[in-house]
Amino acid sequence: MKLTEVSKTALTTLRCHAFESQKQKPLICDPMAQYCLGQLVARATEEEEKQLYKRRLNPALVSYITLRARKYDSIANRFIAEMPSPTVVNLGCGFDTRYWRIDHDKCRYIELDLPEMVDLKRSVLKDNLSYELIGCSVLDPSWIEQVTLTGNTNFLLMAEGLFMYLPKAEVICLFKALSERFERSRIVLEVVAEAYTRGIWKQLITMKMRRETGSDAGSFYNFGIRNAAELETYGKGIQVLDEWAYVDDPDVRPRIYKYMYKGLSRTQWTVTAAIN
Repeated sequence: MKLTEVSKTALTTLRCHAFESQKQKPLICDPMAQYCLGQLVARATEEEEKQLYKRRLNPALVSYITLRARKYDSIANRFIAEMPSPTVVNLGCGFDTRYWRIDHDKCRYIELDLPEMVDLKRSVLKDNLSYELIGCSVLDPSWIEQVTLTGNTNFLLMAEGLFMYLPKAEVICLFKALSERFERSRIVLEVVAEAYTRGIWKQLITMKMRRETGSDAGSFYNFGIRNAAELETYGKGIQVLDEWAYVDDPDVRPRIYKYMYKGLSRTQWTVTAAIN
């Protein structure tokens, strides 16, 4: 598979979902993740299987990834329940199987990722695909035109583990475009503190990701913010509605993390904002 280091993180996320689903009392139930993982392993070379699928998963990483997925699923379902004729767009979707974990029959559902990831996903899911897939970069504005052909209201844009890998100037331009094109919509995105995009903190993130996932994706951390309110300056009508961090979740594991990292809850967290 010819995937970038950043795209390979999607496989770790998939493994975490599949692993969690096998537990007696899972945080998320995701049989489609198990199916996709099985299909990928079956077609992997011996080297790919060793590098991408046999690496031991850190229990804390599995907990973080699955709690994050549960939170985003909850945000999606609440949006679908509250909005008339909603559209959910999963940006930088990777091998996410969110479609099967939310009320997909009550919304229009679209996924977007780089062409090589979309092609791989199509080849694995085949007849299981019943939603739209767009193969392009989130920084390519053509996807905005494509998803808004029939209207530009009641959209939920989801970016789980995406924006930190993009150049800051281009993210700001993207937010400006979103604020100009969408109305009565929302965006939920994972963000990192600005400090983690440079110097020693970036090196520490890179080493941590290399140790836990075997990927150098941490070295590509580029976009960070000082605080959530900064996002409101990126475009007219952007309003922060909510913030969530892994250590704030009642099911955080190990439980001691709730106390150990409480003061660090705004190092990597999720922001929900309205686009008015």
